[in-house]
Amino acid sequence: RREYLTRVRKKSFIIMTLIGPLLMAGLFIVPAWIAMNADDEQDILVIDDSYAFSEAFEDSEVLRFHYITEVLDSGITKVQSGDFDALLYIPPRMVAEDNGKGAKLIYQSQPGVNAINFIEKAIEGEIEEKRLAEAGIDPETLENAKVEVELNTSKLDDLGGESADNTEINMAIGMIAGVLIYMFIFLYGVQVMRGVIEEKTNRIIEVIVSSVKPFQLMMGKILGIALVSLTQLLLWVGLTMVLTTGASTALEYYMGEKGEVDRVEQMMGGNTGLSGSGQEIEVNQEAVDDMLSKFNEIPYVFIISCFLFYFLGGYLLYSALFAAVGSAVDNEADSQQFMLPITAPIIFSFVMAQAVIQNPDSSLSFYLSVIPFTSPIIMMVRIPFGVPVAELALSMTMLIIGFLATTWLAAKVYRIGILMYGKKPSFKEIWKWVRQS
Repeated sequence: RREYLTRVRKKSFIIMTLIGPLLMAGLFIVPAWIAMNADDEQDILVIDDSYAFSEAFEDSEVLRFHYITEVLDSGITKVQSGDFDALLYIPPRMVAEDNGKGAKLIYQSQPGVNAINFIEKAIEGEIEEKRLAEAGIDPETLENAKVEVELNTSKLDDLGGESADNTEINMAIGMIAGVLIYMFIFLYGVQVMRGVIEEKTNRIIEVIVSSVKPFQLMMGKILGIALVSLTQLLLWVGLTMVLTTGASTALEYYMGEKGEVDRVEQMMGGNTGLSGSGQEIEVNQEAVDDMLSKFNEIPYVFIISCFLFYFLGGYLLYSALFAAVGSAVDNEADSQQFMLPITAPIIFSFVMAQAVIQNPDSSLSFYLSVIPFTSPIIMMVRIPFGVPVAELALSMTMLIIGFLATTWLAAKVYRIGILMYGKKPSFKEIWKWVRQS
């Protein structure tokens, strides 16, 4: 109780609890806000000496094209005077000889990437259309022959039934869960170590152990800080969801009021620069509905339950080791020699998460998700893809056994280390502490 109340009342805890959701929500909100409010309207002067692109560039809400039949120097002068944002020069016989590489975009201020992409796509489309016409190929027939294949993936259960699956969503959920566990284990595990060092340095520990057993003291510190980390995590998730939902609703209302939905779509990566046709809008809506249906099929309760188990299990396992290190040293600088053996497994599991995502059912993925030191991250990466019940039960059992073993080991070090002052213990000496009855 003391560990929990002392830490949640600190200004640093309150500030980080408020700043964290703002930063996470900002990752989703700020790009959309910038895209919606960026003043990207540009006037492009076009000098087409090939006389082949008179219909290639159409105005949009972002770009406006102005054709002139003057020499190149005259167009450059107009750009320098500020009458136009940029000059697009197309040399003679570009379609026949230069293969589309002779065009120049001359400017004083760098145009947006989407504007450059739009001009390139327009030139490419016009050249392709003319060459197809010269070859006697109907561009519409060629376009109709193109297909986009998207596999509908599904996973068989033990009874032979099928359930819909989405690899991209599973990858995102697995990586987010792994990163959160990795971050919180380091953040709060180090707090356990620092707390033990502080009490030991101030000699408060000598008074406390006169009425409390060392094991009880260690577990009280570990569990108290575990509740702090769980409180902050739940607050982060809840506040982030509230902020993201509220901001999304506000942005939708704002876009509807300003009529800028099409403009945002253009600036967020549209290749045409023009509003989509009714058919394209219908197709996009179908894709959105399909994606939403896949999100609705995610077993949120199961994934969140597993996340809480591996989050707490991983934290408790590593925090016991951090507490042992804190009890063995007099200051944080001396702890560095003992940190590498403790932190190496979790860093290794974080690095290997990418390989596990590529093949979540491989032998490597199985063994890493069973070993207690790597299972908190690796198993959470695998769970969204679907894990057999037997493997999940084995992994959870091994994590519980690993926690009990590391706690027993840490308690042996802790009971002696907290009363040792003025000496830097070696690994050999710490092993003697463990062997003492």
